[in-house]
Amino acid sequence: MKILTADEMRALEKRADASGVSYHDMMERAGLAVAQAIRAARDAKEHPRVAVLVGPGNNGGDGLVAARHLAKWGYQVAVYLAKARPPDDENLALAAQAGAHIVVGDNDAKLALFRRMVAECDIFVDALLGTGVSRPIEGRFRDILLLAAEQVALRKGTAPRFGNFGGVAWPKEPPEPAPSAAPYIVAVDLPSGLNADTGALDPAALPADLTVTFAFPKRGHFLFPGAGVVGRLAVADIGIRDEWAADIPLTLMTPKWVAERLPRRPLDAHKGTFGRALIVAGSVNYTGAAGLAAAAAVRVGAGLVTLCAGASVRPVVAGLSPEITYLVLPEEVGVLSEAGAPLVLQEVPRAEALLVGPGLGQDDTTRRLVWAVLGLGAARRTRIGFTEREESPPPPPPCPIVIDADGLNALAGLEDWQERVAAPCILTPHPGEMARLLRCSTAEVQADRIGVATRVAQHWGKVVILKGAHTVVAMPDGAAFVCPFANPALATAGTGDVLAGILVGLLAQGMTPPDAAVAGVYVHALAGELAARRTGPSGLAAGDLLAHIPAAVARLRGLVVSAA
Repeated sequence: MKILTADEMRALEKRADASGVSYHDMMERAGLAVAQAIRAARDAKEHPRVAVLVGPGNNGGDGLVAARHLAKWGYQVAVYLAKARPPDDENLALAAQAGAHIVVGDNDAKLALFRRMVAECDIFVDALLGTGVSRPIEGRFRDILLLAAEQVALRKGTAPRFGNFGGVAWPKEPPEPAPSAAPYIVAVDLPSGLNADTGALDPAALPADLTVTFAFPKRGHFLFPGAGVVGRLAVADIGIRDEWAADIPLTLMTPKWVAERLPRRPLDAHKGTFGRALIVAGSVNYTGAAGLAAAAAVRVGAGLVTLCAGASVRPVVAGLSPEITYLVLPEEVGVLSEAGAPLVLQEVPRAEALLVGPGLGQDDTTRRLVWAVLGLGAARRTRIGFTEREESPPPPPPCPIVIDADGLNALAGLEDWQERVAAPCILTPHPGEMARLLRCSTAEVQADRIGVATRVAQHWGKVVILKGAHTVVAMPDGAAFVCPFANPALATAGTGDVLAGILVGLLAQGMTPPDAAVAGVYVHALAGELAARRTGPSGLAAGDLLAHIPAAVARLRGLVVSAA
């Protein structure tokens, strides 16, 4: 599923109109979709009260169509016009004919009627601005949204439920008009005040429980701070064909896409079928990183996992996962020594994938080991007797590589590293590591996550995973994917090491770096969702993810089986 900017969405609406799906048709479908989503959340037999805040544009028109359908289905609906609409507005007339009570905001100078509406409603529909936000909300609209937020906050306490709605009695009284919980808030397309392209959020924006968007999600749904007020996101069909968006570069990861690309598991397989993952990781202070990465590669299905680590790391990891094999490398005071590089390079030709970085530390000798393993070591001059000769640097590894954590930090110390790393790569920076690679601030990275990831992937010619809430995976050809999950439970040390292990495990099984990057991010996020069902949003440890990786993969494989 593609993710659009506001301009891209307008262009598709224009194309749909030219093809015979009129703007009127699209509005009818959009409003009906909002009403259906509300009905799914709160059945009409409970006689819920619905307040619809209607703006002056198309977003308001969608809200009026929703109000009409809800009124026909037996909901008690009141529409608040933040600004008077034209007297010949067909959608307004139809909503009134269906039984919706219309309140004209121009006649409510002190917002007393609006206050009562928000205080009494069970469901509040925000159809004020939608994708039309391009500057700060001011004046009357700002006052309306801030008042709505104030009333919602009061409703979370013990605000009284009034017996009538703006001076007009409700058709049906609930049996017990006791203090009520906050209303269920539904945003039409986007919460008013959320920038569809950047995720910037106006201070007056009202957080939604459910956002119903149309045809395709928008970038702002997945960019913070705006993503934090979207609530549950539903995407409704309004008659715009998927193929019309084929050239849009940004895609939302879906379970079906991932399931169709997971490695096959034939019945006559053996461990060699699923490849060997070679992992260079760990130091005396970061033994867990190596263990988590190696165990994740096992759990995602790699046939054989070999951990290249020092003697100080091996006994700790062996207790975590006895399935792992080892290549013990020389250490200097608990960190890997540059002298271990030739040993790793001897093993690389027998591996299908290589991971470099988790928990290595940033000592000089370890950085030189990373450079040598990646084929970045400088030529050396050696003396034999009275003769001096120059030795060429080692060739780059022939297999695909995941460069993570301190592997990335080692690259940040080199000029033009992106041109010198020749093997197919997946780079996995978090925002701080990306900032070091770009020599900018973390805030600059976070301010334009999709743009930064897309530009550097093209410039570096590498697959780039910019980690964080709604992780971005960018490709060298300009395409990019956004993960649908934003899970605070994963904001804990070690979860990135688990992701790195999943990635190298998928590469070992024959996936290409672009497919492995998207599938690995999705599997990791889904495992986090499954684990967080037990722990909640806090307290999840990175090791908790390991047992949920096979369950996440099995759930995805089940999609393919059920579709067959």
